[in-house]
Amino acid sequence: MTESLAGKQHPATDDRVATAAEITRAENPVARAFPIPAPLNLLIIALQLAATFAIFYFTSQATTWWHLAILAALFAIVGNSIYSIVHEAEHGILHPNKRINELLGVFMALFFPAPYHLIRQGHIGHHRRNRSDDEAFDLYFDGDRPVLKWLALYGIITGFYWMIVVLSNIVVVLFPFMLKPGFWGFDRPSRAFMDSLNPVYWRKVRCEGLAAIVLHVLIVWSLGIPLLNYAIVYFGFGLSWSAMQYVHHFGTERHVLHGARNLWLFAPIDLIWLNHNWHAIHHNHPTVPWIYLPLLGREEAEGPRGFLLWHYLKMWRGPRYTSEHVENKFSGKVIQ
Repeated sequence: MTESLAGKQHPATDDRVATAAEITRAENPVARAFPIPAPLNLLIIALQLAATFAIFYFTSQATTWWHLAILAALFAIVGNSIYSIVHEAEHGILHPNKRINELLGVFMALFFPAPYHLIRQGHIGHHRRNRSDDEAFDLYFDGDRPVLKWLALYGIITGFYWMIVVLSNIVVVLFPFMLKPGFWGFDRPSRAFMDSLNPVYWRKVRCEGLAAIVLHVLIVWSLGIPLLNYAIVYFGFGLSWSAMQYVHHFGTERHVLHGARNLWLFAPIDLIWLNHNWHAIHHNHPTVPWIYLPLLGREEAEGPRGFLLWHYLKMWRGPRYTSEHVENKFSGKVIQ
């Protein structure tokens, strides 16, 4: 059975990349072969919310640095699980009802916190730009400013990237002009991202950004959480999330589909993170729900999975110069 499912889903030919419709599961004739585990996903969401608010409560009570360190580590695990749920929604595979799928994605993204319709466009665009010159943070080219590439990569692996995404809530509400492509003319990856954004979603993006700000103000105020405590615990998630955003792609083949790797951390955490570390399999089968990725992975993987922490340490070597160019063949707005 797995052979027929894998073969039908998304054959990874050299120039093949899923269209926006296929990436979001719509009109995919083999989607029924991978039914969305909606009841399980809803249970996971309930557990995630319970764990999150328990962490918030204990954060309000924390009085020592080691209390905060434990809570930050726990929230790194829970927060990345929440992001994995949001990631399922981004691909339309969290719930079979499209409206419920979107509402769940919007709500759970508030705990990132980020506007769902902004990060969704960014993620679907990532599937289009992967390993092209528009998204190669481990490389720099003739005409680039190497210092910007070093800052970008080290910003990713130290958590600064997450902070930028969080600040986007303020940007979309108060300074939306900063998301125009012309504002980022000096940085190719940022410009490519801005070019991919569809203005039709601006109202939703701004409302979601405002909702995220209001929600977190209410959480801090209602639970009486010291701001420093809140920032430390949240950064436990932010650092781990940001560091993982490129570890599956650093140094991989310059190919939109093949430029990803499968990794592992620890079995319980990999499961809590909804098999996100089966990343190469996800890139080749973006409409397959998380629960099936190990099944496909054991069938298709060409070698053993690497250890995530080892590949994370490799990223500290920084970007390298290359004269090889890979065009982004799928530029432009990714979601209509």
